[in-house]
Amino acid sequence: MAAPFFSTPFQPFVYQSPEDAVTPFQILGGEAQIVQIMLKPEDKVCSKPGCMCYMSGSIQMENAYAPENEAGMWQWLFGKNVTKTYFLNSGSTDGFVGIAASSLGRILPIDLAKFGGEILCQPDAFLCSIGDVKVSNTFDQRARNVVAGVEGFLRQKLSGQGLAFIVGAGSVVQKNLEVGETLSVDISSVIALSSTLNVQIKYNGPMRRMVFGGDNLVTAMVTGPGIVFIQSLSFPRLSQRIARAVTSPNNPKFMQIVIFCFLAYLVLISSLLFTDV
Repeated sequence: MAAPFFSTPFQPFVYQSPEDAVTPFQILGGEAQIVQIMLKPEDKVCSKPGCMCYMSGSIQMENAYAPENEAGMWQWLFGKNVTKTYFLNSGSTDGFVGIAASSLGRILPIDLAKFGGEILCQPDAFLCSIGDVKVSNTFDQRARNVVAGVEGFLRQKLSGQGLAFIVGAGSVVQKNLEVGETLSVDISSVIALSSTLNVQIKYNGPMRRMVFGGDNLVTAMVTGPGIVFIQSLSFPRLSQRIARAVTSPNNPKFMQIVIFCFLAYLVLISSLLFTDV
């Protein structure tokens, strides 16, 4: 069986598939982790594009379109990847591939067989997989289900009986909810949860707070039974903090930006006034 998600770095683990195929892997590092997967001859793993860090000489890499992607055209229009990367060991000896997380956080090995063959994730949470794992990205066109600033909510579904690796930013907490137990979580902090959970979106405060900005305006009311994974440093929250720091009046560069824009405005107005038509 797969290791628990809070695995100690550098500790090797072994995944045994339902077909009794054995695949060793290691989760290396502390803050920005790498999962190193050992591949026997003719074995292969699948990952999202752009995550390969290193691999042995016998590994062949190939990009292919993901036909099961339900929102492939929509994702392509909005700049998302609609392909997968496959790593195949074409040699006669064992090989390995190192796949790195795209953000500062933890790599969580999820045995889908323990979750009833299905788990729901935030967009771009999927990193790579071993065995029977299907990644479906759906696009809900109903306006009432679109949450501003979160890139949608739980639009990625992992199904099958294999082992999937997902990424959680910052520190990761696992909450096991009993029947009827309710947990309120900031919507951007939810990485993944089991499909047995009941999730309701709650808007905190009046609509004008959402228009003019604010923190923790949208929360997810999660009711058990099931398991929910929570991250401490979501990308929307991090990007908002960076944007505030850059545009803060206390930032010396802020005044430089204001002066530059003012001078550019003067140059534009003067060129229009003193140019012969």
